[in-house]
Amino acid sequence: MQFLKSFYIHNTFFRYLALLSACFILAFWLKWLYPIAWVLILVLVAAFLFDVFLLYGTSKGMEAKRVLPKKLSNSDLNPISIQFHTNYPFKTNISFIDELPQQFQKRDFEYNTKGIKGEKQVFEYTVRPVDRGEYIFGNLNVYASSPLRIIKRRFVFQKDQMVPVYPSVIQMQQYDFLAMNNRLSNIGLKKIRKLGHTQEFEQIKEYIPGDDIRTLNWKATAKQHLLMVNQYQDEKSQPVYSIIDTGRVMKMPFNGLKLLDYAINSALAFSNVALKRHDKTGLVTFSKQIETYLPAVQKPTYLNNILETLYHTDTEFTDSDFGALYGHVKRKINQRSLLLLYTNFEHISALKRQVPYFLGLAKKHVLVVIFFENSELEKLIATDAEDLQAIYHKTIAEKFSFDKKLMQKELQRYGIQTILTKPEELTINTINKYLEIKARGLL
Repeated sequence: MQFLKSFYIHNTFFRYLALLSACFILAFWLKWLYPIAWVLILVLVAAFLFDVFLLYGTSKGMEAKRVLPKKLSNSDLNPISIQFHTNYPFKTNISFIDELPQQFQKRDFEYNTKGIKGEKQVFEYTVRPVDRGEYIFGNLNVYASSPLRIIKRRFVFQKDQMVPVYPSVIQMQQYDFLAMNNRLSNIGLKKIRKLGHTQEFEQIKEYIPGDDIRTLNWKATAKQHLLMVNQYQDEKSQPVYSIIDTGRVMKMPFNGLKLLDYAINSALAFSNVALKRHDKTGLVTFSKQIETYLPAVQKPTYLNNILETLYHTDTEFTDSDFGALYGHVKRKINQRSLLLLYTNFEHISALKRQVPYFLGLAKKHVLVVIFFENSELEKLIATDAEDLQAIYHKTIAEKFSFDKKLMQKELQRYGIQTILTKPEELTINTINKYLEIKARGLL
């Protein structure tokens, strides 16, 4: 029974049969070809039996292993490697079919290569998940065939491997490295001119071109006979909160990823940067009611709590209650804090209903309302209209785009900080706004 489950006919065998059929057809006119065709049949039968012996004569002809990371990173390309080696004494034709998780909806995965005895080989492919949760990899199927290519032997390895997909850990690590090396400007974050000296004194250092000459320390300059300046750093241990709206407006997908997942990836990367800069970080998620609340804490290990909470966060098909959010913040967050509110509005009337709550939050805290440009509409606006229907669609798209900018102006009119961003630029723009607020001493 095991033999039958692993036994497969190679496609080349049917080509051999097609050639033999052609020989018999031609033998109808060329009589001398008829006995040759029968000899070829005997040769094919002998080759068939010999191929069975070659592939099944070695009990463990193939060994393979799928190597998965402990967790996959949502929205990123994650490497998956296959390690294998063959015990056959001949060069083996190998075909891999990996049963990917159903979330990828990919049923045509196949990789072909050749195996050499005693040589450990590795090949790698990438997967890009767009949903958080558990992903189950099925069988790793390996089909081996000899140079004769008449039959194939199937080997099955590692059935049902589960790996969780977490918020974008890869993106977080990228910004983590830049934050540790003070190189956040390398990813496109603009430099902010610091206003006054609201920052804490750090050290006296030698003047280099570009330093603010107003920070010259004349006593140190006289002692060292070199121009010396005072260096300041941003105030530390200030509370910052990522507040994520999980209502139905965050269900909208762009490039296969929901707005909620863009917000989650951004909140994770931002929280990590804030911790690296010695601020306290916290998290609030809400829709119809407050779902999770993590108070702001300044501990590097606290990032694991934020990560696990974000992993289990999902959207709700309800309208979000900003009144409940306002009440919760008023009760729980007593110290002046930076509140980064990830939400979305498609109509200015929806925004105006929430403005009283935003004003209430902004009285005591520094509130930044973050919402999204519709990148699909921007693509439509950029295309040339060729007929009346296209002109109509483009006009409507421009109206929606204008409404987004109008919403931003409306909030700024009330003195509320805003970020209107494309989903893929969310993390950069969020960190940029955080650095701007810190540099200007607004918190």
